Amino acid sequence: MRRHTPSRGASVRRKMRPMTDPSWLLDAATFTGRHAVPLYFALLALVLGTAWLGSRWLLPDRGGPAAAPEPLAPAALLIRLAAGFLFIVGGAMLFAEIAEELHTERTLGLMDEAFITAMIDHVPDVVVHAFYLLTFLGNRDTLIAIAIVVTLGLLWRKRRGLALGWLLAMIGNALLNPTLKQVFERARPVHPTHWLTEEGFSFPSGHSSGTVVVLGMLAYLAVRLLPRRWHVPAWVAAAGLAFSVGASRVFLRVHFPSDVLAGFASGAAWLAVAIASVELARWSHRRRRAARSG
Repeated sequence: MRRHTPSRGASVRRKMRPMTDPSWLLDAATFTGRHAVPLYFALLALVLGTAWLGSRWLLPDRGGPAAAPEPLAPAALLIRLAAGFLFIVGGAMLFAEIAEELHTERTLGLMDEAFITAMIDHVPDVVVHAFYLLTFLGNRDTLIAIAIVVTLGLLWRKRRGLALGWLLAMIGNALLNPTLKQVFERARPVHPTHWLTEEGFSFPSGHSSGTVVVLGMLAYLAVRLLPRRWHVPAWVAAAGLAFSVGASRVFLRVHFPSDVLAGFASGAAWLAVAIASVELARWSHRRRRAARSG
């Protein structure tokens, strides 16, 4: 019988495959878990700064009269659609990377556990209580109430197109997140706080994706309907609140950090799809109206 010998390519691949010890990653996760509060404020500052810079770049009308913007010109629409495409691709790639890592490797799951465990004795109860109050902003009932009120307000103002876009964005995410949870079936952390316990699967975080979509769409509506001076603050506030609600799920230990990050990624991708769809519909409507009048 001919003895099987590994090919030279397989031997080279084995030599090139890094024999990494995940212990330093677990130590890093433990360290960051022990310093979760200052880490939150550092990341919040980064999120707010990024949102401020990004919104100032994408929203050139930062001054002038207090009037809602006109439908975008083709060049401006193209720039925003390109940015939306990058958000879609980036969010999808980030989500896929996290999902693959959780499915094929144990390192990310162990880091999640190390981070959550390290938080238990290093986060003051007053901080946990503050996040307990904040997390209600992302509850299902809260988001449903916001969706209904905004829909009625848009219909009252006779903005049926925006109302339809808003509703489709809400419904789409409401269907997407539970579907992803059923696909991955990840169990929640086993060390919840006494403030809150949750049932159901953990990945991705519904609070994270829901607040990204709802608050992001509210910021988009602010750009469409409010005076220009509110446009950048609306996006900055939406980014800060969405990040904080997602962080609250980790501080309450009902989600792992990777759950929240994946929720942000899926929510941002769907938000970009929703906004791009509304902008395309508005631009198409403007073209048809111009053709009829011409």
